[in-house]
Amino acid sequence: MTRARHKTLRISSGDRAFYAFTYAFLSAVFIVVLYPLVFVVSSSFSSPEAMVTGKVVLWPVDFSLDGYKAIFGYRDVLIGYYNSLRYMVFGVIFNVSMTMMAAYALSRRETPFRNAFMFLFTFTMFFGGGLIPNYIVVMKLNMIDTLWAMIVPGAISVYNMILARTFLQNSIPHELLEAARIDRCSDVRFFFQIVLPLSKAVIAVIALYYAVGHWNAFFNAYLYLNKRYLYPLQLILREILVKNTIDPKMSINQELMVKKQGIADLLKYSLIVVASAPMMMLYPLAQKYFISGVMIGSLKG
Repeated sequence: MTRARHKTLRISSGDRAFYAFTYAFLSAVFIVVLYPLVFVVSSSFSSPEAMVTGKVVLWPVDFSLDGYKAIFGYRDVLIGYYNSLRYMVFGVIFNVSMTMMAAYALSRRETPFRNAFMFLFTFTMFFGGGLIPNYIVVMKLNMIDTLWAMIVPGAISVYNMILARTFLQNSIPHELLEAARIDRCSDVRFFFQIVLPLSKAVIAVIALYYAVGHWNAFFNAYLYLNKRYLYPLQLILREILVKNTIDPKMSINQELMVKKQGIADLLKYSLIVVASAPMMMLYPLAQKYFISGVMIGSLKG
């Protein structure tokens, strides 16, 4: 009776050098990417005087919540948060629904004129109608100052649709559809009960893309919304930033200018944290699906 011999995997000196270089390089990249984030957060919790004098390097100096008190003391901030969340939730639901339906139809081999439709979708990635025609269309559809003005104009991202289509083509075998048809399963039932449950990874990916887009939406809101109670968070934060901007042409006391500049800088960092925090908390929840969905959609097909 022979015994299996376990050979110890030996790592050559060249491999060790390569691993050491790789870890060192990735660690340096990690620090370069992480430090600005840490600096912004630390600055937002520091005093204006510490900001102006450059004392903040890594940790907060003279811990202060003045920046956040100033922001949330502005009554429209909570309204902006509510509107942004509303636009994001309804927008993601609408966008994902439209994208998955289009991706499923174009992933089916028997869809008539499939290549022609793909060409039309792809054409819009390179050529658009322009700002004025888009505004006229939204106006003629009576969507100015409505929720739909923030959702319908960007109903489908062609890039996300192509990503979902590639995923469905490589992950949902055609034989599964044929087996479902034998059991008299309709296309609608097949889509909702089989395709969607098997597409959680790519749905999480495109949902995250759409959520970030809606949360950061500024230009469409600036263009299509005139009523303040409909403003998203980005427009409200812009107003706060503009009101606290220092005009260098103003002849004011030097000490007062330094103080105002410190408050303005503190508000900038606090605004960054306030605007970025929801998306930074959302990403870890979808990270598992995000990584698997991107890899499957990009490596196959």
